[in-house]
Amino acid sequence: MLTRVKSAVANFMGGMMAGGSNGDHSGGSDLPLKYPYSRPEFLGLSPDEVECSADHASRPIVIVKETKRLPWATGYAEAINAGKSALNEDQARCEVLVIKRKPGGNPTSSQIPMTRRRSSLPNGEGVDPPSCSDRTEDLMLNYWALFDGHAGSGAAVMASHLLHHHVALHLQEVLEILCTPNLLAPTCLGEEPINHHLTPTSQRALTRAASLRGAAGAPCSPGSPPTRFFTEKKVSQESLVIGAIENAFKDMDMQIEKEKGVYNISGGCTALAVVCLLGKLYVANAGDSRAIIIRAGEVIPVSAEFTPESERQRLQFLAYMQPQLLGNEFTHLEFPRRVQRKEVGKRMLYRDFTMSGWAYKTIEDDDLKFPLIYGEGKKARVLATIGVTRGLGDHSLKVHDSNIYIKPFLSCCPEVRVYPLAQYEHGPDDVLVLGSDGLWDVLSNQEAAEAVTSFLANCDPDDRHRYTMAAQDLVMRARGVLKDGGWKISNDRLGSGDDISVFIIPLTHASKQN
Repeated sequence: MLTRVKSAVANFMGGMMAGGSNGDHSGGSDLPLKYPYSRPEFLGLSPDEVECSADHASRPIVIVKETKRLPWATGYAEAINAGKSALNEDQARCEVLVIKRKPGGNPTSSQIPMTRRRSSLPNGEGVDPPSCSDRTEDLMLNYWALFDGHAGSGAAVMASHLLHHHVALHLQEVLEILCTPNLLAPTCLGEEPINHHLTPTSQRALTRAASLRGAAGAPCSPGSPPTRFFTEKKVSQESLVIGAIENAFKDMDMQIEKEKGVYNISGGCTALAVVCLLGKLYVANAGDSRAIIIRAGEVIPVSAEFTPESERQRLQFLAYMQPQLLGNEFTHLEFPRRVQRKEVGKRMLYRDFTMSGWAYKTIEDDDLKFPLIYGEGKKARVLATIGVTRGLGDHSLKVHDSNIYIKPFLSCCPEVRVYPLAQYEHGPDDVLVLGSDGLWDVLSNQEAAEAVTSFLANCDPDDRHRYTMAAQDLVMRARGVLKDGGWKISNDRLGSGDDISVFIIPLTHASKQN
């Protein structure tokens, strides 16, 4: 077992270099690719430029050539890894979407046409977001996303092409509700909505008054529906948007699973997506990428990372409830180190899914199995195989040389956090930073914020390229410079050897639109 685990870790950490020239034919699959490998469309790279960007020796930093390709003068920069995989397995997407409904139609009962505003709209200027107070037929949203692939780029490429469509489709289902200010979501679609101009107190008072008068619609009055002896939860529009994004992630994962039998969709990917809608930012994260807001020099984290350590109790509980998933080769318990046979019968520190602290237990033979979660920090692995616990894809991933599937322990469900964009006034240096783990492996939130703040402070506030240059500077700080055969950053620390992708999104443009 130990030999198998060592082999699995070495294989996973070493990347999929032997998987063909494009890295997407793992296992010699003869299936066609659903989408060919490419770099983000908004970069506008030629085939020669794509090839040059994949130079592991020089690791060039690629930036957006034309700022008008991205809304809000968004900045973007990326750099390939130092050789752990043949291709840059990160992918990025930025779109302006307009969701439409048929005039007078019901978006929940028929397919609604959706037009996509291409991201070539110059800086998003001249595009006025629809006002829901006018009960418009359209709803506009901005979308940014990063996908960090592993064991191949197939899942990341596919998700970058399709996830935003899934988000739009789910938002279409609740479009009429979202376009009616202050309307609470009806429990059942088609029911008469609650009068949204009434406060909950006045609504209750009106109901009671009507009941005392025996008015129509009151309990026991002619033609009234059966009396309900229970209360209903009030569901906000914000919760509907969160639910739409969550279901979009699940549908994306299901589509990857369904189509991997028809197309060669290699590996899996983490996903970090941001939706700007109706004056709010919805930040959805499944994986170990990260998003922070820098506002007036303050750092505001707007995502959490999902790793074997952060989700230890969820994973251990699943293994405890379904021990067959461990294949009789792993234990759900965690120990400070591997248990040795000579320690059977002794008391050793351990913890299970019920514990955040540690306690002692008597070691038994079952405890000699390899731990479900092993290692610390970036070296922590689930079933000795993978270092992230949420994301898309990975449906075929198994423990090396076994029939133990990893997917049951991986969740495609994102955590969605909401930032009330319209409640704040934002200056030109207030930004949202999205980065793949290649950035955060070597820079803390504070280090990244200080780098961005200091760079923007030295730029003309009216310079349309300032956010692209800030993204380039941030990637350079994480990558470092080639020195003594390795990549080094400040204080002679090791730079990131992973793929690095960064969006810097100015919030001042959002404030103008809202």
